[in-house]
Amino acid sequence: MDVLKVYEHEHPLTLVNFQLHYEEEEEEEEEEEEDGDDDEEKEEEGGDRIIKDGFQSVTCGRCHQEISMYHKCYYKCMADSSCDFTLHKFCVELPSTTVERAFHPHPLNMAKSSFDWSWSCHICTRQHKLGEFFYFCNECQFWIDVNCAVEVGKWIIHHPCHPHSLICAIPQPILCYCQACGKEHKGVFYQCTTCCGFTIHSDCAFLPQKLFIQERTDVAFHHTHPLTISYSFPRQDQKAKHNPRCRVCGLDFQGTRNLWIYKCDKCLYYAHLDCATSRREPFMSIFLSPGLGRTNKNYKDLDYPHLLHLPFPDETYSLPKHLFFQQIDHKVNLKHTSHQHPLILVDQELISNGQTNNSSRLLLKCHDPLKKTQLLCNGCLRPIMSTMPFYRCVNDIDNDDQIQGHCNNFALHEWCTRLPQKIENHPAHPHTLLLICSNIPNCFFDVFYCDVCHLPCNGFAYCCVECGFYVDVTCGFIPKEITHKSHPNHLLSRVHGKEGDFTCHICIGYLELDFSFRCNMCNIDIHPECALLLVETIRHKYDKHPMHLSYLPIENHKSEYFCDICEEDLNPHESFYHCQDCVQSVHAVCASLILQSETHTNDYYWKNIHYFIKVKFGGIHNTQSHPHPLSFARGIASDGDCKSCSCMLQYNMIFKCLECKFAIDYDCCEKYYV
Repeated sequence: MDVLKVYEHEHPLTLVNFQLHYEEEEEEEEEEEEDGDDDEEKEEEGGDRIIKDGFQSVTCGRCHQEISMYHKCYYKCMADSSCDFTLHKFCVELPSTTVERAFHPHPLNMAKSSFDWSWSCHICTRQHKLGEFFYFCNECQFWIDVNCAVEVGKWIIHHPCHPHSLICAIPQPILCYCQACGKEHKGVFYQCTTCCGFTIHSDCAFLPQKLFIQERTDVAFHHTHPLTISYSFPRQDQKAKHNPRCRVCGLDFQGTRNLWIYKCDKCLYYAHLDCATSRREPFMSIFLSPGLGRTNKNYKDLDYPHLLHLPFPDETYSLPKHLFFQQIDHKVNLKHTSHQHPLILVDQELISNGQTNNSSRLLLKCHDPLKKTQLLCNGCLRPIMSTMPFYRCVNDIDNDDQIQGHCNNFALHEWCTRLPQKIENHPAHPHTLLLICSNIPNCFFDVFYCDVCHLPCNGFAYCCVECGFYVDVTCGFIPKEITHKSHPNHLLSRVHGKEGDFTCHICIGYLELDFSFRCNMCNIDIHPECALLLVETIRHKYDKHPMHLSYLPIENHKSEYFCDICEEDLNPHESFYHCQDCVQSVHAVCASLILQSETHTNDYYWKNIHYFIKVKFGGIHNTQSHPHPLSFARGIASDGDCKSCSCMLQYNMIFKCLECKFAIDYDCCEKYYV
């Protein structure tokens, strides 16, 4: 290393190379990361030290300007740790006796000011104090500060984003395009004299290598780790990271692969340059989608007393429950038009009080993911848990051995028995819709396709038989306004129809259907199915903790994301379920497969909603075309191909024989095995 002595400092100075220094810092950080979780605090402290105590705060002892890492080298006093004297390399290389400049006809000599008063540079007019170095002319009583004398050297930088030196040829504001942020704006620019057209705005050129986003965005956006600058984001890297979006504005990086970004690879946290630094200049359009960080409430609770706050806490909640649940005495016995047998009330509270005992064992047959038992309401197709009042067919008690084959575990939530018989003024249809509980017209095995969510359903339907219009009981009462945790504090309004190419804020899927919930302030849309059917928590037999719905990658998640149900890759930028304690994740679409085989993959889905989430399988179809009864089921790999059309039965609705290996696709059964 070079060592020299300058007359304004008593100790020798040593040349420091920024590049070598940063390589040492990076090696130290990598070693700390390998040490594991115990060294997490050390790693963050190290990153914070680079930001706060790093080279951006070092000042040259001659020109009193900042020494940046992009100046490549600088001289530092190494004799005493308490001495922080530093000099630009180009300041050291200035002649100490005379220097000639075009702005003055006589030689200028370097000296140390001994004035008893502050003095001003005759070029930049900046005020200086006693003891600072300057250049002066003995003939003209003309003096300038060192900063103006080293003007040429000051405007040359060596930036890691580019292989050649960059020079500020015009140290005056100009209108130009910046290769770093991708914006055209006015300012001082550095350019490469070797590569034509490579220009960088000075604000971008001297951005910190690491920063905490909450310090730059007034805590509107928070992240645990410091973000590191990256001088490109190639398309292949974006694809490998599941095509992330900016965590500030919500837009993607597909058109910015050669622009700079700030990132935390550990947490898959990425932000545009302007978004991370919160530069609010008029020509920089940041916060394009406000509200992705901390948002202010844009509605009053008093104005919306019955506002639906989503997602629902767990599977015991649903839209019909929200609308029709009543805390009153319920009928113990009920005859409902949806079923040929009488129904009996099953209520944990009544059983506990000794008011009824003939249905207590049915509580053991309720929906329970931890025991891998399933019981769905025949009305809304949502799970029936032991904690809620519901009605069960008396045959479940009197003829328990025939439950599956006889009545297909027929059950109804208590509130689903209160569904109104008709709906007026549905937003998707002009005619009155009538409630039909069974024998739905023109629907084989009572399976219809909802005209709002387009999902198959065999629950209760609201129909306009004249128009062939069908909606399930959830979409029949689709609310006008909601709020959702994925976009908190902002009101989301139901909109019919769309303009432009929008994606769902939860599942990142395109809005191909008519309805969505939209925040008009932020231009954010959510599928009705994603809002109403994805609950806050689910339970898994192999995890004692509840899994919570997440809309973003998990902080401090060190491993790759994969689904513990289908064991396939998981995109953490779409909604998914995650257990923070066990570091387990599940596709939202695979959540319903928890009750099926855990090694079962399922590629047939609808956005992030399981395609058959509104279908209750089971039940028997008798046909003269086959000697045995056929069971209504979801196809799996072992079912093979359809005996009629030879299509693959896996992931489809099928009918299969429990006595022989016969299996047929739902559509083929409707055509040939009615």
